Amino acid sequence: MTTEALVTPAVENQKKTEPLQFLNLTLQFEQIRHEVIQAVTRVLETQRFVLGPEVEQLEEEIADYLGCRFAVACASGTDALILALMAAGIKAGDEIITTPFTFVATASAIVRAGATPVFADIDPQSYNLDPQSVARAITSRTRAIIPVHLFGLPVEMEPLMDMAKRSGLSVIEDAAQAIGAAYKGRKAGTIGAMGCFSFFPSKNLGGAGDGGMITTNDPALADRLRLLRVHGSRHKYQYEILGTNSRLDALQAAILRVKLRHLNDWTELRRLNAERYHQLFANSRAQDRLVLPIAPNRMRHVYNQFTVRCTDRDALREYLHNEGIPTEIYYPYPLHLQPAFDYLGYKEGSLPHAETAAREVLSFPNYPELTESQQKRIVSEVARFLNHASVHAEKEK
Repeated sequence: MTTEALVTPAVENQKKTEPLQFLNLTLQFEQIRHEVIQAVTRVLETQRFVLGPEVEQLEEEIADYLGCRFAVACASGTDALILALMAAGIKAGDEIITTPFTFVATASAIVRAGATPVFADIDPQSYNLDPQSVARAITSRTRAIIPVHLFGLPVEMEPLMDMAKRSGLSVIEDAAQAIGAAYKGRKAGTIGAMGCFSFFPSKNLGGAGDGGMITTNDPALADRLRLLRVHGSRHKYQYEILGTNSRLDALQAAILRVKLRHLNDWTELRRLNAERYHQLFANSRAQDRLVLPIAPNRMRHVYNQFTVRCTDRDALREYLHNEGIPTEIYYPYPLHLQPAFDYLGYKEGSLPHAETAAREVLSFPNYPELTESQQKRIVSEVARFLNHASVHAEKEK
């Protein structure tokens, strides 16, 4: 349907309500301005900008927060994936199973490591990898599985880990959107051989630029990761292996250490917002026309995104945009149908659940400082659109 049917001349003449923001990092900064300035000043006074004590302390604090033995910082979440694959010994000819419903970095890292991505379909409720689809994708060339804890909801890890153990595969978790999420009491990123995190500014724990972290409980993997991120060198101008340059800046580490102290509080506010969305939609007349995100009891969802499904997604998004309510689509095109992966030979219909999700998902604002009144406004406008669409459809029958 078009959005024009919802607009009357009276509404057109009204002063538009102030537009919302999808994410407002300025509000977050205002809370911690003094702490951040102090941390940045501390680094500037030392003039130690690459790796060093700030990075080492962040690594220790992240490992402690997640409950794992080692955390190795790097330059980005993408690099975290590439370094993890390199540390796992992935090479040309190897196949890595992952999801097509994710950011491109998950699959491009596999290609950069020299391997071939193999896409398995998703579970239509969680948007995460479907273990049964993964099982069907395993071949004699499969070396690893990369599950993505999408939107902050953990993957159903137990069947994947059992499957990997039986087949002799590594599991590398993409936890870029899921720091603090948990599956059966274990934090995302600490269940497989390695976990990969991103500190891109929009993440629940975001820096002032790019940054990443790899977690592991294996001392040999941790040692290899530290080598790989600095050109394979332990001592200046001596190279044990060929690595790359992927070092975290001390300024980023200092800022992240400040934010880490607030992460639990911010996460609980995101979870509260999600609970309120569920309650508000339950009280509206639109609940039956939306698929709301799930959060099983065995999982702790951290809601990097609050993502719903709607068969009239594009029209709903246009209507909300006109009402000053921003939304985002994560992700509008599944990776297996992207031109960059044409060479893999996937066709439309190959992975139907991922393809349907790409046509229907829509994410609403969900950041810690989002207010109850703002959420009520969002839900009210969504309900207005969907209820009108329902009436319109009944009349056309």
